[in-house]
Amino acid sequence: MEGFAIPLCILSLSIFSILITSNGVDTIATTKSLADGETIVSSGGIFELGFFSPGNSTNRYVGIWYKKILPIMTVVWVANRETPLFDKAGVLKLTSPGILVLVNGTNDIIWSTNTSRTAQDPVAQLLDSGNMVVRNSDDEMKAESLLWQSFDYPGDTLLPGMKLGKNLKTGHEWYFSSWKSDDDPAQGVFTLVLNTHGYPQIFIRNGTNDLYCTGPWNGLWLSGIPDTATVPEISYYFNTEEVFYTRELTNTSVVTRSVLTHEGYITLSVWVDQTRSWLAMGSAPKAGCDMYASCGSYGICIINNSPVCECLDKFLPKYPKDWDRFDWSRGCVRKTPLGCHEGGEDGFVKYSRVKLPDTQNSWFDTRMSLEECRRTCLENCSCMAYANLDIREGGTGCLLWFDDLIDFKELMGGSGQDIYLRMASSESGVNVAGKDLLSFDLGTSIGADNTMMTEASGVSAMVVVLLGFVLAIVVEELFWRLT
Repeated sequence: MEGFAIPLCILSLSIFSILITSNGVDTIATTKSLADGETIVSSGGIFELGFFSPGNSTNRYVGIWYKKILPIMTVVWVANRETPLFDKAGVLKLTSPGILVLVNGTNDIIWSTNTSRTAQDPVAQLLDSGNMVVRNSDDEMKAESLLWQSFDYPGDTLLPGMKLGKNLKTGHEWYFSSWKSDDDPAQGVFTLVLNTHGYPQIFIRNGTNDLYCTGPWNGLWLSGIPDTATVPEISYYFNTEEVFYTRELTNTSVVTRSVLTHEGYITLSVWVDQTRSWLAMGSAPKAGCDMYASCGSYGICIINNSPVCECLDKFLPKYPKDWDRFDWSRGCVRKTPLGCHEGGEDGFVKYSRVKLPDTQNSWFDTRMSLEECRRTCLENCSCMAYANLDIREGGTGCLLWFDDLIDFKELMGGSGQDIYLRMASSESGVNVAGKDLLSFDLGTSIGADNTMMTEASGVSAMVVVLLGFVLAIVVEELFWRLT
């Protein structure tokens, strides 16, 4: 992710470690409610739950915050973010079916959890992960035995163990949403979501408008963020029941905090004990090439260029006068129209070292070889491009694009991957054997044979990927290198 750099000297600071103990109670039972002014503390003393007022507001909310990060109260989750209390008469209760209920001074329900099951002896427990769970007191701490958990309803803060994705059976989505302001934790206009239309991608959105896209996972990294290949605690799960990214906590000596701000940025901060403060390490998206579809269809964003947008080779600006005014939104078109719909012949041109385009209008198969992928695309006039789904071990699987392609970006340092775009035969250099003979590396024509194929092996059910969800990778990678 281009746009910010982290000085190595920063990481020489002594980083605070939350390795503490606590004798505080970590549960709420049906026989013991929680009033304003009271708190519960996770067993390791890492997180605390109670009532608070954000910023300059006098409204009261039930939230979870770091216990020992002081004097700054750092809230990571809010229960009644849409329905504040206006005095200190609120009480958090646990009812006998296993439902948490927040009531005001007149016993009106302000906020409550839900459950499809009941418990004979329910208990609500705050864990050292920052997750508040409701379960039967006799049940083991397993996901399937939980009646409810706060991690299923994230706010603006991304904690290890949280999911970003979707339950494909129930339709429940795990997504993150900004606060309205520093004083109001109600849901703001910005969200961080996993878009499951086509092949899944992570987006930052403003309402329904896409602002930033990470690109699809390619078996080693997210297409637009190659650095994600170096972070072993990040996992991606994709099966018939659910698809999600998650990050496991493997190093408690580094306390990082990723937040979706009310300005629409994912920010990364690290806690520094020497200064007793959060140190800002970076944010995304940045202006320019991080912004979604900034160069329009078939345009590519080149970070070090001025202007940053140009058409892919074999393409021209759709409206040249717009480009003269630095308006690239309507993109580019092929120099030579495709022949497929007119009974003509098409081929493909390879483009290398790019962030793959938006996959919302895509189709994929984990078992196909690249040659099978090529043939499948060639036989469908609506198929505009193809690529390997997984680039490990020479490449396996098939990813096909339909409709115009948007959100290309040049990637530096030998990263990025190959994509094959449909072209008229006169542009692709198809010979009598049906081979495509043209290849482009960042806009430079290179005579190359691009027909290397491999046997399909399928996509692994779990792969190393982004989450931290977009930024925590940077500080943790550098920390480990130094230690």
